[in-house]
Amino acid sequence: MSEPSEGDGERAALATGILAGAEGHEALLRSIVEVARSIFEAKAASVMLFDAEADELVFEAVVGEGEDTLVGQRIPSDTGIAGFVLASGEPLVIEDVNTDPRFARDVAERSGYVPNGLMVVPLMRGEMAIGVLSVLDRPRERFSSAEMHLLAQFGTQAAIALDLLDRSRRAQGVLEGDEPDGGEDDELAGLARALGQIEDPGRRRAALDLVDGLVTLLGELQGPPTIRFRER
Repeated sequence: MSEPSEGDGERAALATGILAGAEGHEALLRSIVEVARSIFEAKAASVMLFDAEADELVFEAVVGEGEDTLVGQRIPSDTGIAGFVLASGEPLVIEDVNTDPRFARDVAERSGYVPNGLMVVPLMRGEMAIGVLSVLDRPRERFSSAEMHLLAQFGTQAAIALDLLDRSRRAQGVLEGDEPDGGEDDELAGLARALGQIEDPGRRRAALDLVDGLVTLLGELQGPPTIRFRER
């Protein structure tokens, strides 16, 4: 039998991280905005998720300008360009925020950085927007249609990854004895219980590697760069 490779260890750690709860969620969100900022060479990028109970958008991850002040901040869900994209479910490019009345200047000023232009795409779960991904101030003057398409594709990948993570966390809750709510997916609960009955460590490892493989596949569908968890 061959010895486990370093790659095997990384994949197992990644899969375990997916099921690790809040740490995995934060790492994924951070990775999403880091990759988005990098591929567009932007000054900042952020993910805001929709808190339906509070009817607010929450800054969950920010890199670049505003990262020290915005994480955790909340705004009404109908505020600004982000609120418009959340409600419409359609991506939006604003070349000059000063000419758009939807721009929430007060929110930008609180962060200490007011962008000139931005792209915002919705994070969709089926027909429902669960948040928005924003990229601010890339080097070239205008955002191209190709870049908009790329960001929309990346937003789709990010939303799928977030949904996968959410399902994994709920499955882990079942494994730990927490019954799902009435609206939970019965198939998910059944799968989680089945995994819980696997006593053989090797088979458990294989199950975790399967989850890892799904996340890796999401990245490969987009092509490089892929979303990766990082230790922080």
